[in-house]
Amino acid sequence: MTESVRRPGDASPEQRMPEWDGDHARTDTVLGDVDGELLGVDPAELGDEDLIREMQSLHRTRLDTLRHATDSALANHLRRTAELETEYLARHPGREVDPSRLRGA
Repeated sequence: MTESVRRPGDASPEQRMPEWDGDHARTDTVLGDVDGELLGVDPAELGDEDLIREMQSLHRTRLDTLRHATDSALANHLRRTAELETEYLARHPGREVDPSRLRGA
């Protein structure tokens, strides 16, 4: 088994990337506006099916982005995932929890 390349005291991906502002629930009018470029539709404007589809797409590309994308692309991926998941949780605060996913006490 290989050992982790991360050492105690190393910065997390979020800390290393200046594009990541750590504010998962930003409410800017134009989300992800970088140098005048829109990086995604406001999740609040998406219908439920579109929101789910966008989250599925991000989760499907997650490992490839983490392993091979630039820091800027990873930061955008992290930001967009947080925006979409925050919107989903706001819409479904009482979502059904699968009992098989719970840990025993």
